[in-house]
Amino acid sequence: MAVSALIRSVMTGVLAGSALVLGVVAAADPARAESIRVLVGQDVALLTVRSEGDVAVITETGDTKVLHPPLQVSARKEGLEVNGRHLSGGYILIRPVMSQLSLKMSKEEGQRSGNGGFTGSAQGAELSVSGALRILHKGRLLSVVNQLDLEEYVKGVVPSEVNSAWHPEMLKVQAVAARTYALYNKMLSGGREYDVVATTQDQVYRGRSGVDRRVEEAVESTRGIVVTYQRAPIYAAFSSTAAGPTEDAVNVWANKDLPYLKGVECPFDLDSPYYQWKANVKVEQLEQSLRRQGFSIGTVATITPILYSRAGRVARLRILHSNGETVLRGEDLRKAVGYTVIPSTQFEVESMGAEVVFTGYGAGHAVGLCQWGAKELAELGYSYDSILQYYYPGTELHQVASTQVLAPPTLPAP
Repeated sequence: MAVSALIRSVMTGVLAGSALVLGVVAAADPARAESIRVLVGQDVALLTVRSEGDVAVITETGDTKVLHPPLQVSARKEGLEVNGRHLSGGYILIRPVMSQLSLKMSKEEGQRSGNGGFTGSAQGAELSVSGALRILHKGRLLSVVNQLDLEEYVKGVVPSEVNSAWHPEMLKVQAVAARTYALYNKMLSGGREYDVVATTQDQVYRGRSGVDRRVEEAVESTRGIVVTYQRAPIYAAFSSTAAGPTEDAVNVWANKDLPYLKGVECPFDLDSPYYQWKANVKVEQLEQSLRRQGFSIGTVATITPILYSRAGRVARLRILHSNGETVLRGEDLRKAVGYTVIPSTQFEVESMGAEVVFTGYGAGHAVGLCQWGAKELAELGYSYDSILQYYYPGTELHQVASTQVLAPPTLPAP
């Protein structure tokens, strides 16, 4: 079957139900704003904060001082220091009086370049953010949390995860997925000091970097809309390139046997630059990487995939080495060697000598939304809601009241 015919075939059923789903989406209420707490920095020794106007510095005890930036924040054993002045308490809140905040973090005090524990930006970059900063005292180091409006956060995620020049419907897809993922994690954050992390551990967030008119329009036109299952926000997993059927979530995360994260056909991402790849890994490097992850590995002799998922990805592999035999998950190997080195678990071992040569397809865990597949569907004229419902089967789109936090649905034990 030709790809175009297959696309029409797999999408027909989804399109048939999309009008009913859109009918339950209520009008957004911009006056009621949901907030989100984003961990943008850990193990930071020195934080520099800039703003075009004054900022309010609020201590844990409620004392407020209005200061003119730049501010330099560091940690001492007994508390925090701002521009050399000691402030008592476990945290401070920095809120701009009028404009946005820019921040730079470093690992060593006195260092003025490098990102240190900066989780949300490239090396040496300054992060411009909306909202406020909560600076937490962690011994002699700092954790930095950006507290901001959920929709402003989504605007920062969209261009960090996909190219803002992509089709407008694809940008809407990414906006709704990012918003849904954030709300789901907020529901489960409990006593944590943050809801999401600004890296691929959750979803990439680089503040206002890359936010343009197209991103603004995609987020505003879907404001408050989330993907739901049993009327609760779903765990909206997404990754770059499936290169075949998407994966059942339980094969990647044992505790997430979710009905809406079952594999679907995805012949749509052939244009992805990550569709096919090859990786050369030195055997010595592989051995060291596995040992750092806690595996008792000797000198490696062979690496053999022994079990595949329904979608064709490596579920288990056997490593024969001088200390014996070790069986591990394909995802464990990716984590040890590096997610960018081995982009997916859809691989084979082509050859092995001083280096192991892996050949494979796709990038990411392949659970849920395939970004490059969604891009192609958007370009073919499919709407953002139909694309989302295809990749998250059995779901609906709803407008979530801004102050409402829903409980996740009760699911059978895996």
